[in-house]
Amino acid sequence: MPFPAEMRFIDLPSFGAPEVMVTAKGPLPAIRPGEILVKVEAAGVNRPDVAQRSGNYPPPKDASPILGLEIAGEVVALGEGVSEFKPGDKVCALANGGGYADYCAVPAGQALPWPKGYDAVKAAALPETFFTVWANLFQMAGLTEGESVLIHGGSSGIGTTAIQLSRAFGATVYATAGSKEKCEACERLGARRGIDYRTEDFAEVMRQETGGKGVDVVLDMIGAAYFEKNLSVLAKDGCLSIIAFLGGNTAEKVNLTPIMVKRLTVTGSTMRPRTAEEKRAIRDDLLAQVWPLLGEGRVTPVIHSVLPFDRVVEAHRLMETSSHIGKIVLKLS
Repeated sequence: MPFPAEMRFIDLPSFGAPEVMVTAKGPLPAIRPGEILVKVEAAGVNRPDVAQRSGNYPPPKDASPILGLEIAGEVVALGEGVSEFKPGDKVCALANGGGYADYCAVPAGQALPWPKGYDAVKAAALPETFFTVWANLFQMAGLTEGESVLIHGGSSGIGTTAIQLSRAFGATVYATAGSKEKCEACERLGARRGIDYRTEDFAEVMRQETGGKGVDVVLDMIGAAYFEKNLSVLAKDGCLSIIAFLGGNTAEKVNLTPIMVKRLTVTGSTMRPRTAEEKRAIRDDLLAQVWPLLGEGRVTPVIHSVLPFDRVVEAHRLMETSSHIGKIVLKLS
């Protein structure tokens, strides 16, 4: 198919507030061996985008500097060696960058077909949160059927995904959120108890809910501010999985005794620096174990807002308020 000489993309002339982002035009991305070129129809908005815009999350050297880590659209060209997709396929993908654009080149091993019955908006709400939750909660923390998990930020895109997947795989779920409305949303998604962190002490609530035993896994995006309490609510042989530092990355004067006494594991990761092979392995797990659940409607992305591409500044402002429940998606076509 013929390609335009230029594409729209969201440019970042400088770091700062949402208003620094501007719509610009430039060349289409070149596709390297093992990549596919996707005509983007929708792109998810995520906290790492906000961090990159602010100057706190630089892209890897070989990644596009354009914002955007998840997309959905149509495959329009294949890089050398790609055989698992063909032009015309509808895919969603975890991008290494470049998602806020009309065209995005992504490694084929980070792309998945749209689940049955999905459109571009629903598909674009999947990759970043599902890759992150699967890798950290299931692959690294080892959450399994019959165990229990506390999910912080339960009303976020990560949180709404984690609640649903945990329940689908047979775990008992608890979640923190910042209002009664958000806690109720967590409970509708499958949490046994939503905990309003503004009015309740989550550690005390968890002691009551579990009879003092604690939970097997904590999925945390707060970091330092919750570190000691997270250790206190874990059961013996439990695991704390840290995926962000919204409450700081330096924990001072923390009692580490519970780690030894309860044989705890503390782990964490970020998705973007992982190798292509590591991301492909996550993709393959998702395709085999999670995509059928999406196709059956047993798990579904929670979408708070869908905004036109040219309202990206508004989308970032909304993300920074933390008033949303679920995902924010930009629609390009």
